[in-house]
Amino acid sequence: MLVTIFTVSTASVSADNQTGQNAKSKTTQTKKSPDSKKKKAQKWISLFNGKNLHGWKVPQFGGEGEVHVQNGNLILEMGVDLTGVTITDTKKLPLTNYEVELEAMRVDGNDFFCGLTFPVKKDPCSLILGGWGGSLCGLSSIDGDDASQNSTTSFQTFKKKQWYKIRLQVTDHKIQAWLDGKRIIDQNLKDRKITIRHEVELSKPFGITSFSTTAALKNIKLRKLTKQEIDKTAPRK
Repeated sequence: MLVTIFTVSTASVSADNQTGQNAKSKTTQTKKSPDSKKKKAQKWISLFNGKNLHGWKVPQFGGEGEVHVQNGNLILEMGVDLTGVTITDTKKLPLTNYEVELEAMRVDGNDFFCGLTFPVKKDPCSLILGGWGGSLCGLSSIDGDDASQNSTTSFQTFKKKQWYKIRLQVTDHKIQAWLDGKRIIDQNLKDRKITIRHEVELSKPFGITSFSTTAALKNIKLRKLTKQEIDKTAPRK
């Protein structure tokens, strides 16, 4: 009788342990699933190593200033007019449904310290920050109109020797840009013609320039967007 009771108890404990292990396993899987998706959504690719110009070339605009790395920052010295860098490893660069982040500073000068040229599918576009005398921002160009003449035009205050965080998002549906967390551009792409000014042709497909201004850049990185992030930018039906 004692043996029978002992056997039943053991089986019961074994079953309970198995149930507990299964529940624990399911709980672990449940907890890991969102984390895995989150990590996948935020997988960034660094485009600048903070040490040298590996992965970049210096386009010969004519009159460009010196380009070098100092204290972990990419420095575009003041030129007449454009100074810049253009990415060489285009394999890292998607044509749509991606996001770019970087930090930029106007060290000296009074014009744009970040002219970011980027692909929009097969067409290039430029995000201008601090142009036309120091405060104008916008996209060049939309339907042939540059950053000073289209619906993306805005005026922002920029201080010298202050870092600004820039975020650019490109999807099949729109171009968006944020400055220190504030959205300053929200441009739908449907039926819009996207181009660049001829002066920055050498920045294609992805490059950064300054205009008669010394600029510092750092933390330049890129990531692809998830389907959920892309869908959020689609026009509402």
